[in-house]
Amino acid sequence: MAIRIGILGYGNLGKGIECAIKQNSDMELVAVFTRRAPESVKILTPGVSVYSVDEAVSKKDEIDVLILCGGSATDLPVQTPEYAKYFNVVDSFDTHAKIPEHFANVDESAKANGKVAMISVGWDPGMFSLNRLYANAILPDGKDYTFWGKGVSQGHSDAIRRVEGVKDGKQYTIPVDSALEAVRSGSNPELTTRQKHIRECFVVAEEGADLAKIEQEIKSMPNYFADYDTIVNFISEEDLKANHSGIPHGGFVIRSGQTGWDGEHKHIVEYSLKLDSNPEFTASVIVAYARAAYRMQKEGQTGCKTVFDVAPAYLSPCSAEDLRAHLL
Repeated sequence: MAIRIGILGYGNLGKGIECAIKQNSDMELVAVFTRRAPESVKILTPGVSVYSVDEAVSKKDEIDVLILCGGSATDLPVQTPEYAKYFNVVDSFDTHAKIPEHFANVDESAKANGKVAMISVGWDPGMFSLNRLYANAILPDGKDYTFWGKGVSQGHSDAIRRVEGVKDGKQYTIPVDSALEAVRSGSNPELTTRQKHIRECFVVAEEGADLAKIEQEIKSMPNYFADYDTIVNFISEEDLKANHSGIPHGGFVIRSGQTGWDGEHKHIVEYSLKLDSNPEFTASVIVAYARAAYRMQKEGQTGCKTVFDVAPAYLSPCSAEDLRAHLL
C-alpha cells in the first residue's frame, strides 16, 4: 500500500513536494491544505482535492505523513508542534540557531501523541549536516568549512525588496574562489565572513527612486549585507524576468583533516551540490525522509527526529537485500 502524503502549504516548496511524490512509486498525494481560498489553488495531480488548513485535522486518518511547507520565521515554530499532535510530520525548519529549541517543542508534542516528527530536513540543514557529521567522525583532527552558492538566497532577496524605492530584486550568494582554493589546498585558513562569500544584488528600482540611497541602504543592512562585499546592479524589470527568474542554489561542505601518529598525512573530504531548483531539491530530500518517518513510526518509534537519527536504508524504497546487492 502506498504511503499517503498530505501537503500543508502550496508555494514553491509545496509544488516541489508534489513533483517529488510523482517520482516515488510507493507514495501517493491524498490532500493539499492551504491558507488561501482552496478554489483558487490549482495543483498538478489529477483527482486530488485542495482543502482549507482548517480541515487538516479532520483528515488525520487518511494521511500517513503530513509535510509542512511553511516558513521558518513564524510558521513552523507554531505549526510543527501543533500538527505533530495528529500526524507524522516533516518540516524544513532552517534557522540553525533555533533548532535545539524547535526540537524540544516538537519532541514533547510528538511523544505525547505517539507520532514521529522529522525536523530541519533539506540540504542545509539536512544533507550538508550529515556530511559535516560523517567527516568530523572520520577526521576528528581537522576543520570544517561550509560555502553556499552560487545561488539565490530567498531571504536576502526578500530583504532587498523591502528597501524603499525597490520594485523587485534578487540576491545571489557567491563563494569567493580564492577562499575555496585555500581550503581545498589543506592549509586550514582562518576565514572571516567577508572572505568566504560575495553577495551580488540585481535590483529593479521604482521610477524616480534615489539609486545611490538604495545602494547604500542595501550595503549597510545589518545581518544581511553589512558584513559582506556586496555588489548592487540596477537592471530593468524585463532583464530581471528574462535572466533571474529561476531559483538555483548549491554549495560545498569541506573537511580538511590529518591522520598518522604526528598528523603527517593530509585529507580533504568534499561534498558539493549544484541545484537548478533549490525548492525542488529540498522537496526531494523531504519526501525521502517522509518515507523514513512513516517506517519509524510503524516500528513503534515516537518523538522528534533529525537527519542524524535516520539510518540510510530507511530513506530508500528498495529492500535491504537490493541495497546490499546494488549499492553497497
